[in-house]
Amino acid sequence: MTEIIAKETLDNTKFITSIEIAELTGKQHKNVMQSIRNMEPAWEAERGLKFQLSQIREKITNNGYKLRPCYVLTKTESLFVATKFNDVARARLVIRWEELEKAQLKLQGNHQETKLLVTEKEILRKGDEIRRQEIEKENAPADGCFTMSEIAKDLDTTVKELNKMLVKEGVQFYNGGRYKICEEYQNSGLAQERSFHYFTLEGEKKERLYLVWTHEGAEFIKEIYYRQ
Repeated sequence: MTEIIAKETLDNTKFITSIEIAELTGKQHKNVMQSIRNMEPAWEAERGLKFQLSQIREKITNNGYKLRPCYVLTKTESLFVATKFNDVARARLVIRWEELEKAQLKLQGNHQETKLLVTEKEILRKGDEIRRQEIEKENAPADGCFTMSEIAKDLDTTVKELNKMLVKEGVQFYNGGRYKICEEYQNSGLAQERSFHYFTLEGEKKERLYLVWTHEGAEFIKEIYYRQ
């Protein structure tokens, strides 16, 4: 059993805790807390405010209580944070807010249906845009580079054959589930790393790095290929 210490923010705005977000989305609370911390700098830059960090009082055995840290977020803040989640997790959070708003209207004697405000939809869009810009900035050094698939298509061969060839020639090696360029070629300007972000079925955000090749790198690969 949990009891929220502060039931409303200072301006009486309704809120949701990071603990309930974790329960709704099936995520571990520590991961939700980390997502919120990661999003806080962007929110502070836009609004000039940090997210509210608080505590809840959890009942334990012997009628005792323990304090558990959590974030207390308004609807807009929580939807902004949810831009880091997959579509299913986001939908659950949106539905939960609609349930809370309908319950509040019913208490007030108003049975009208409620929908998300355009401004809140815009928050979701803005969050997606911030995430896209972060990924683009991260991948900027790899702009204009070629994937192995593109090079293989140009040579009318397969990615598997090219990777095998480059390993044999000592240009790259396979480690940790991906190909990496050998130390001898690391500062040669032949390749860069590109980041790919995706979600697991459990809704956990993952990042995968893979090699892409500059124009010089692509020509280098073709030279080795034609030399065989």
